Amino acid sequence: MLSFFRSFLQSKIGAGIALAVLVVIALAFASGDIAGFGSGSGVGDGTTVASVGSEKVTTNDLVQGANVSLKRVQTNNPQATMAQLLEQGGLDTILDELVQRSAVFVFGKENGIVAGDRLVDSEIAQISAFQGVDGKFDQKAFRQALAQQGLSEKTLREDIARGLVGQQLVTPAQFGASMPAFMATRYAQMIDETRSGSVLALPSALFAPKDTPDDATLESFYKSHTSSFIRPERRVMRYATFTIDEMPAPAAPSEAQISARYETEKARFAAKDERRITQVIASSEADAKAIVAAVDSGKSLEEAAKAKGLSAAKLEFFNRQTLTDQYSKAVADAVFAAPIGKLAQLAKSPLGWNVIRVEEENKTPAKSIDAVKGDLIKEIEADERRKAFAARLESIEDKFSNGASLPEVAKALNIAIKTTEPITADGRIYGKNGETVPADLQPLLPTVFKMDQEQPQLTQMGQGQDFSAGRPFAIYDVTQITPSAPAPFKEIKDDVKVAWALDTGSKAAKAAALKVQAEMAKGKSMTVAMAATGKTLPPIEQVGMSRATLSRALQSGRQVPPPVSLMFHMTKGSVKVQSADGERGWFVVELKDITQGKTPAPEIVAQARKELGAQLGDAYAAAYGHAVESELSVKKDPAAIKAVKARLGGTAAPGA
Repeated sequence: MLSFFRSFLQSKIGAGIALAVLVVIALAFASGDIAGFGSGSGVGDGTTVASVGSEKVTTNDLVQGANVSLKRVQTNNPQATMAQLLEQGGLDTILDELVQRSAVFVFGKENGIVAGDRLVDSEIAQISAFQGVDGKFDQKAFRQALAQQGLSEKTLREDIARGLVGQQLVTPAQFGASMPAFMATRYAQMIDETRSGSVLALPSALFAPKDTPDDATLESFYKSHTSSFIRPERRVMRYATFTIDEMPAPAAPSEAQISARYETEKARFAAKDERRITQVIASSEADAKAIVAAVDSGKSLEEAAKAKGLSAAKLEFFNRQTLTDQYSKAVADAVFAAPIGKLAQLAKSPLGWNVIRVEEENKTPAKSIDAVKGDLIKEIEADERRKAFAARLESIEDKFSNGASLPEVAKALNIAIKTTEPITADGRIYGKNGETVPADLQPLLPTVFKMDQEQPQLTQMGQGQDFSAGRPFAIYDVTQITPSAPAPFKEIKDDVKVAWALDTGSKAAKAAALKVQAEMAKGKSMTVAMAATGKTLPPIEQVGMSRATLSRALQSGRQVPPPVSLMFHMTKGSVKVQSADGERGWFVVELKDITQGKTPAPEIVAQARKELGAQLGDAYAAAYGHAVESELSVKKDPAAIKAVKARLGGTAAPGA
């Protein structure tokens, strides 16, 4: 979880409350997700947390940046929390980006780089949140969106202007960056290289203390590692489902209704006389006659058409009127006069000369009202059931809008209410390993975890909008919300004890790993150096992998052992120490050999130059931003930053 935050915030996407794009507020608008980024955190008073010349970064800017970053992380990991973002230094990263953006804006202003009103207007017009149903800028939507955010037009325009100045200055720094061919060739060779080495594992459990810690030690550990014991938000969902099949049978339709339906559907029951045909259209009468002659001599219509560079099209059933409308009366008359399986008389249409073979006929007599009465009754009853069901859905919505509770509506519908156990945002039953909510409830969870308590909703489950059998509707609400918070020490004392032992063992294992590394630096082998730990460690493993295999594994989402991955970041003959996931232990990794790959083909080198050039451009842009920042007077207020962290983390004193 924490490494997820770290990688996100260090990425070009995560870090970029960025110089080359619009800032936090504009990003929120442009994405169409403008809800939830106001100053509801309590830190929206405009206090300055940093300044670059005359430009200020306020608490509100910083809070919005944190909320936007957290929201993005939660799209991939709903369990992510603000506390975890803060612990990973996310707020400092966001503040640095905001400061750098302000620095670029100040630098641009001092050197005559500006964003005029018309350019700002153009950017505003392109933001989807400000557009009407016709896709064009809508003044009413613009005002409503600003009001929803609690923003002034002046604030938004200034914000967009800053981003546009950043674009003008930073984009040229990264545009057209090109990686030299010799460097790209070397990088491309690395794709096919193979690395091998030795790995020594030092499990934390082997180094964990044997003595039981006292309560004071455990409480101290708990306080310093509170974020490790945070329980996710849990909600109890109450729901009931029903389908159209549960509607009472409608009254039998009257004779008048049946007659009216028959008259409306009279074309369905009229007599039918249709022909299915295969057709070739020739541009001249001579070509048409040549095709007919070829068929008469024994060739198929398809073969005769192909000889003239034409093709025979197999068509569906036509009645006389349809053929007349699509081709001509002459064509229709010829088709309906021809025997089945034979060519019709040549006839002309606006498309050319029609050579037609009649494949099949479909003749059905007209159906009287008595013959179709049973079908009409079923259709009328189905329509009445659908109308009644639609009215029921509308009634439910009205009741909820007027304040009716879920139990009241369920009672009126005579359907049973079910209640889930406490669930997390990803659908797990809290406290029960491997148990999840039923699959048909999973699509409701994003809404469930945004709803207020006891504010019922109505929705159709599954895909589509019809009322067909088997497609249930659900009414549901939330009856209990348990916010994400650290678990009380007394309730998880045993868990804290296990975590303390693992943490203590991990620290001892790290010290032992560093000792092994130091001994190997003196020229000792890994086998000799490991003996100095005084522990019976697992046997040394000899490992190897090609970079191509590593890349395929990473791209497919497969786990790669950390020591193996580390070898691809080492120099030959070096020894490094690395931790295992979850403090389970430490590794000592020795890279023994690198087998170079073959010289790559020119097209591979060209692709490498293109990809590396883009990364080089990003590096140029980052360097440019840091250089600009170093030229200006930057001041940060540690006390204000600390206050923002406390409030976002929920540790601020009441009223602060």
